[in-house]
Amino acid sequence: MKFNWNYPTTVWVGKNRIDDLPNACENLKIVNPLFVTDKDLIELPFIKNIISNLKKKFNQFNIFSNFTGNPIGENIEEGVEIFKKNNSDGVIAIGGGSALDVGKAVAFMSGQNRPIWDFEDIGDYWKRANGDNIAPIIAIPTTAGTGSETGRASAIINKKTGVKKIIFHPKFLPSIVILDPILTLDLSPRLTAATGMDALAHNLEAFCAPGFHPMADGIALEGINLIKTSLMTAFNDGKNIEARQNLLAASSMGSTAFQKGLGAIHSLSHPINAKFNMHHGLSNAIFMPYVLTFNKKFIEKRISIISAFIGLENTFDSFLDWIIKLRKELKIPHKLSELIQINPNQLEELSQMALEDPSTTTNPTKLTKEDFRKMYQYSIEGKLF
Repeated sequence: MKFNWNYPTTVWVGKNRIDDLPNACENLKIVNPLFVTDKDLIELPFIKNIISNLKKKFNQFNIFSNFTGNPIGENIEEGVEIFKKNNSDGVIAIGGGSALDVGKAVAFMSGQNRPIWDFEDIGDYWKRANGDNIAPIIAIPTTAGTGSETGRASAIINKKTGVKKIIFHPKFLPSIVILDPILTLDLSPRLTAATGMDALAHNLEAFCAPGFHPMADGIALEGINLIKTSLMTAFNDGKNIEARQNLLAASSMGSTAFQKGLGAIHSLSHPINAKFNMHHGLSNAIFMPYVLTFNKKFIEKRISIISAFIGLENTFDSFLDWIIKLRKELKIPHKLSELIQINPNQLEELSQMALEDPSTTTNPTKLTKEDFRKMYQYSIEGKLF
């Protein structure tokens, strides 16, 4: 058996570490940064304050924010154009998963001549890239969910096909990450819930993915434990700094662990995100119990290990009960049909897209299009396997 293990980057953790952002730029020799965040965040006071402070430090400083959640390829093209036009030499990406994904992709594509879709996470497509001209990246999450700050990929929608693609290269990994819980204190309960469940899905699927990766397994277990300890606290008391810090850590841990693999939760989510613009963490949360019960035969022992580690009775059912209770307390719908309506033709298309999703290959059991159709149907009806 042969496996390749990769572990992430320099991470600066703690209250008010955002104040060290100029030092991070200096460490990476960035003198003309492109500041990347989304349309919504750019209007918030704390982002305006960060920008104001950076403008005092840099003679050259530019901003790209013309995008929202679930970014598309054209967003990356526009960001690269601004990067090149202003001769930027690094990217500061701040925000949720979409902002971090865009920032990483802009830094990467600034050194490429091929279309972004040529670097989809398939086989060794990443070797097509010119790895010498990729700009350094500083990543600063303001949500605790995707873990994009410690990931080597970006999720970008191909507008022409309507498919969310995972674009991969080892140098997508940011050079410095700043995890400052202060930046997440104003996150709404709704987004705290959705992003927290996203982090849970990452750690959970990583632990259940096949393959030998005990480092990823250990990180995933502790990530799940931190979420159990802190998600409801942060949901009910958004100003609890310890809970916010724990969730930021768990988020980074999830994306570190899922280099081992993901699974059907993400395979089902990506088409829904692309076609219905649903928040990724919310869709992950909805699909979680349906995938758990579908995969039960193949993951029961692994789930029992998780249950014991986080203080539950060491059975599959105790973990499933906790997930269902947690979703209810977080006010997350049990059925997909509570949020969107899917017609039969769409169901077929979504099932095919899920089958072709890269996450499908590391689900604990091999899946067919019919399996995905059933999982979608059960999630619509609210029926567990």
